[in-house]
Amino acid sequence: MTAISITTALSLTRWSERTLWRRLADGTLQRAPLPSDKVGIQLESLLPYCGIGLTMDDCALVQAADAGKVNAQTDLAVLCLSRHHPEYAIHWLELAAKQNGADAMHWLATCYAQGWGVPQNDNLALMWLAKAAAAGHPVAQQQITAIKTCCQVS
Repeated sequence: MTAISITTALSLTRWSERTLWRRLADGTLQRAPLPSDKVGIQLESLLPYCGIGLTMDDCALVQAADAGKVNAQTDLAVLCLSRHHPEYAIHWLELAAKQNGADAMHWLATCYAQGWGVPQNDNLALMWLAKAAAAGHPVAQQQITAIKTCCQVS
């Protein structure tokens, strides 16, 4: 049994809190204890309602992302993107970026540049690209160098 937080359950279903609590009350979802003594959701009972088509094979990744592991959050976001659900990915990329995840920052730059899951915004794309480069992302560093080279005036 894999327990996840209410916040993660909401992000995976995009339900309102009220709907989630109603589904717990009517038995559609199962409670599961979390180490923090908070109410958790049994991930397996939530799988049929996840908007990105999660399977049992994805449970360990979701649990690690829920636990705040940066690489898992980024990987879950990339899974969302690969399944054509960028609106789900943004949540996980932002969480990982707040923890200085350079890969997540680079993906956020791409999402803003392409308008994937967020309104297209070149300024935010460039900001996230610069943050990723500053955090040591090698591709972002090369991209920033290319931008600087292109924009140099003789």
